[in-house]
Amino acid sequence: MKDSSSYLDFKIFTGNSHVALAEEIASIMGKPLGKADVSTFSDGEISVNVSETVRGRDIFIVQSTCDPVNNNLMELLILIDALKRASAGRINAVIPYYGYARQDRKAKARDPITAKLVANLISAAGADRVVTMDLHAAQIQGYFDIPVDHLFGMPVLAKFFQKIRLENLVVVSPDLGSVTRARTMAQSLDAPIAIVDKRRQKANESEIMHVIGEIEGKNCILVDDMIDTAGTITNAANKLTELGAKDVYACATHGVLSGPAISRIENSSIKELILLNTVPLAENKLSDKIRVLSVASLFAEAMGNIYNNNSVSKMFD
Repeated sequence: MKDSSSYLDFKIFTGNSHVALAEEIASIMGKPLGKADVSTFSDGEISVNVSETVRGRDIFIVQSTCDPVNNNLMELLILIDALKRASAGRINAVIPYYGYARQDRKAKARDPITAKLVANLISAAGADRVVTMDLHAAQIQGYFDIPVDHLFGMPVLAKFFQKIRLENLVVVSPDLGSVTRARTMAQSLDAPIAIVDKRRQKANESEIMHVIGEIEGKNCILVDDMIDTAGTITNAANKLTELGAKDVYACATHGVLSGPAISRIENSSIKELILLNTVPLAENKLSDKIRVLSVASLFAEAMGNIYNNNSVSKMFD
């Protein structure tokens, strides 16, 4: 692998998925965003026009594959292709939220594995490295044949809860899949954990079975990697309250918040939901119950370390 002296400099580009986050990252790193017009033809095809030289540069493309997922994914792929054909020195796809990650295995016959398909597309387009945060399943890193730097949002969320100093605290996993995340948070806060046992009848629908652990009279923090329709997190919060929990907080890295998510959160027993800004929140997704924390400085530090060939993992030691 080339060292940083092999590149003339680095540049940061973005599509239309999360311009505000890209601008914040670029500002922290002391760079303007690269000049690229990402628009559409009249039939909906995506058009990309890069209007500055990138030859020999280390390129970072900041693009979450969030709603509209297919458009944002294609913008990323076409940006990668354009920069590759313009002789960029190295192309780093910075994907704060990696979409299509929920189908990461064949859960039943004839299922696709979309997480692997998207990994193949990104590699085939010409990316040399991927930087992402809190993948839905850690093994998705192995679906790539290029280096993946996997960042963690949990330290940012844990720092927030350390500041507000909740007493008599328990960290709760809303399902078995988030136990590791809950344990990491619990270690940071020196708190016990509890687990909500749920049964998923079909996609985006879940039924609470029972809660494993002591939660009566305690302040609870529900921890998940992403919140989509908010069924799992709100059902878990309501169950905790029903079983005698004091206040219920929730936190997640990716606030996808589709469909009935906002109304469910508003009508749930969640006191406050803490999200990271890997996904932009539209005006119709704002709520007094939702607080958004920025991950721009974390991504800026990681990107700086990558450019300078310094360790990324040491950021989380």
